[in-house]
Amino acid sequence: MGNLRSVQKALEKQGFAASITSSAEDIAKARGIILPGVGAFGAAMRNIRELGLEKSILQSVKQNKPLLGICLGLQILMEESEESPGVKGLGIVKGRVVKIKGNTRIPHMGWNSLHIGKPSPLFEGIKDGEMFYFVHSYYVFPQEDVVVGVTDYGYVFPCAIQKGNVFGVQFHPEKSSYWGLEILRNFGKIVQCSSSRL
Repeated sequence: MGNLRSVQKALEKQGFAASITSSAEDIAKARGIILPGVGAFGAAMRNIRELGLEKSILQSVKQNKPLLGICLGLQILMEESEESPGVKGLGIVKGRVVKIKGNTRIPHMGWNSLHIGKPSPLFEGIKDGEMFYFVHSYYVFPQEDVVVGVTDYGYVFPCAIQKGNVFGVQFHPEKSSYWGLEILRNFGKIVQCSSSRL
C-alpha cells in the first residue's frame, strides 16, 4: 500500500533488482521480502488476506528468508493494533501497535534521530543519532526482546526491530536521503548473504 514504487526505485538505485507483486507464488520464489506501506492496519491485513499472501509470507519467514517491514509494514508484523481492534496481524513478533500519546503532534511527521540500542546488520555503517523521516500515528510495542533502535518524540519509542532474519523500521528509508538508502543497501546485502546459504 502506498510507497511501493518509491521503495523499488530506491533499491534499484542501490543496484538491487526488485519487483512489485501481489502474487503468493512470486513471494514464495523471492530471495527476500519487503513489506512497505502507508495506511491503516486493518486495511493492510485485509488486502494481504484477500490476495492470499499471508501463508506465503509466514512460510518464507519459517524458511529464514530476510524480510523488512517499513512503517505500516513493521506494524503488521505484530499480533494486533489499537488502530483496528479485532483484526489480527501477521503475529511474527509478539506484541501490539499502540497510538502515540501525550502532548505531541499527531501524526508524527518529519525528521528524527535513530538511537541504536543493539548492533544489527541493518545498521552497518550508520552512526548512532543519524536522522530518518517518519510519518505515523502509531508505533510498535513488542513483547519480545527484538528492539534494536528507538527514537525520541517527547518520549522514547521503538522504531527498529530485528528477530532473526526479520527486520522492521517505523521510519521511511526510501524518503530518508543518504542514510535511508544505506538501510536499503544493507538489507540487499543481507538478502544476498542469506541466499548464498539457502
